[in-house]
Amino acid sequence: MELKQIDRVETITKQDFLKNYFKPQKPVIIERFIEDWPAFEKWNLDYMADVAGEKEVPLYDDRPVDYKDGFNEPHARMEMKAYVELLKREPTKYRIFLWNILKEVPELQKDYKWPDFGLKLMKGLPMLFFGGEDSYTFMHYDIDLANIFHFHFHGKKQVILFDQDQNDYLYKIPHSLIVREDIDFIDPDYHQWPALKKAKGFTGNLEHGNVLYMPEGYWHYMRYLTPGFSMSLRAIARNPKNLGKAIYNVFVMRHYDNFMRRMKGQAWIDGKNKKAIERTHSKLGIQQRT
Repeated sequence: MELKQIDRVETITKQDFLKNYFKPQKPVIIERFIEDWPAFEKWNLDYMADVAGEKEVPLYDDRPVDYKDGFNEPHARMEMKAYVELLKREPTKYRIFLWNILKEVPELQKDYKWPDFGLKLMKGLPMLFFGGEDSYTFMHYDIDLANIFHFHFHGKKQVILFDQDQNDYLYKIPHSLIVREDIDFIDPDYHQWPALKKAKGFTGNLEHGNVLYMPEGYWHYMRYLTPGFSMSLRAIARNPKNLGKAIYNVFVMRHYDNFMRRMKGQAWIDGKNKKAIERTHSKLGIQQRT
């Protein structure tokens, strides 16, 4: 893989963001954009335990997809206070994924402002993500191919990004939003995954108060270097092609995939994993390994 460092700027104007990053659909890390938010001083793991300690949260780990799992179905549940204690006590693979703070803890809305990047943000979908040391998300892209602003708090996180032009090299799973889950994007095995050598993407680290802009449909892998959490705000895809994909994903693809899981069981999952390799190698003329 050829990974470039994501551009970093200390701060940025709306005009410069639109010109240099939104229009060319290029990622950027903004280092000092939220220092006037109450969240910049208040948001840490202890604070989240205080304000949401009794809330039950959905947890995900790095186990492979199983046919019995529904679309984005959590692997476990735990009260927030107990989860924070776990994060602080020891490394854990359990992560919180797509936790809507507007719905779950409305008072947290007082701690942040809606930024003006020149895009209309979807105000009903502020999502929180938590992870323990060395936990990670599988490489994936979001179902709505949105423009995403990812605000990081408490700790450090590593990100790897690819745009949709890299699909042919990533071993994408058919009828899904992920690639092969057994790929290690930190230390890829190019003998097993030779197409990855052609992939070109971006990488960078996030610290408390940093904002990552991920353009429409970007693949992203995120690894927590320390326990921490982030909030994502999103704006609908502007590119008609991406918007069309988003509509297809939401109203057709995920329902078809769930239907096939019920009909074929694990054979459906195993078949998709096999096709990811066959299709990738076939497109690139790579001889199949046995």
